[in-house]
Amino acid sequence: VQLQASGGGLVQAGGSLRLSCAGSGRTSSSETRAWFRQAPGKDREFVAAIFRSGGYTYYADSVKGRFTISRDNAKNTVYLQMNSLESEDTATYYCAAGQRIIVSTIRRSQAYDYWGQGTLVTVSS
Repeated sequence: VQLQASGGGLVQAGGSLRLSCAGSGRTSSSETRAWFRQAPGKDREFVAAIFRSGGYTYYADSVKGRFTISRDNAKNTVYLQMNSLESEDTATYYCAAGQRIIVSTIRRSQAYDYWGQGTLVTVSS
């Protein structure tokens, strides 16, 4: 199983970026997919997740209303559209996939089975 994250870069505050996470190998549309991020010197934190069918999405309070997670099961790809970016959003963003995710565990990094390599997002103020 491989997850390949891309789309990071340098953007000014208030700008937008779209991250992509392409799955290959034994990943499938039946998995819950999520984005986490880790800023320098901080713990990894939950950003957003989308359940198998794509009908249910969850967000961290800090990004709600600004970020949108979506998935294209035909392409086995998950996206994170990030708008109104703030300097506090600067971090390495990781995509993750899990087979046995439930609502009570969706925000826990330990619940996910597979991880991508991370893509760096830098927001300049």
